[in-house]
Amino acid sequence: MTRNIFRHALFATTAVVAFSFFAPPAARAQADVKVNGFYSTNKAQQGRAVEAAVVLDIPAGFHVNANKVSNKFSIPTTVKIEAPNGVRVSAVAFPRGKTQKLSFSDQPLALYDGRAVLRFNVTFPANFQTGVAELRAKVRYQACNNEVCYPPTTREITLPIAVVAASEPVKRINTQVFGGRKR
Repeated sequence: MTRNIFRHALFATTAVVAFSFFAPPAARAQADVKVNGFYSTNKAQQGRAVEAAVVLDIPAGFHVNANKVSNKFSIPTTVKIEAPNGVRVSAVAFPRGKTQKLSFSDQPLALYDGRAVLRFNVTFPANFQTGVAELRAKVRYQACNNEVCYPPTTREITLPIAVVAASEPVKRINTQVFGGRKR
C-alpha cells in the first residue's frame, strides 16, 4: 500500500516537472492576475452607502473571460461578496467584455484585459456598531492567453473598512478606481 502511494506521488511529481520543463514558455506561465478591493471613501458612515470595487489587473498578453460569456464553454468571471449580518451589498456591476476573435475559437469571445473594475455598493445600517468591519470577496476567473486557457482560479480577498457615525466626515479616496467626483 505504502509503495503504491509512493509510486503515485513520484509519478505525479515527475509529470509536473516534465510539464514544467518541456512545455512551451507560454503554457508554463500562469497569468499573475492581481485581485484587489477598494472603497471610494476612507471610512463608511452608518446608514449610508459607500461605493466599493474589486479590481482585476490582468498582465499584458493575457485575458480573462467576461462575466457575460459569448459561448457555453467559457467560464465567466464572478464575484461573491460575504458581509456581516445586517450589511446590504448591491449586485456587482461588471463591465462589458471586449469582443475579440482568437486563433483557437471560431466565434469572437467576450473578454477582460488590462484592468477590469467590478463595482458594487455597501450600506451599513444606521445602528451598525462602529469599528472595523470586513467584507470578503470570492473572485472566480479563468485566465487565458491567445493559445491556451488555464484552469479556473478562485481568489479570496478581504475588504476592511472603519464604520463611523453618520455625522463623522469621510474623505474620498482611490480616485484612480472611482474617479474624482465629490460625494
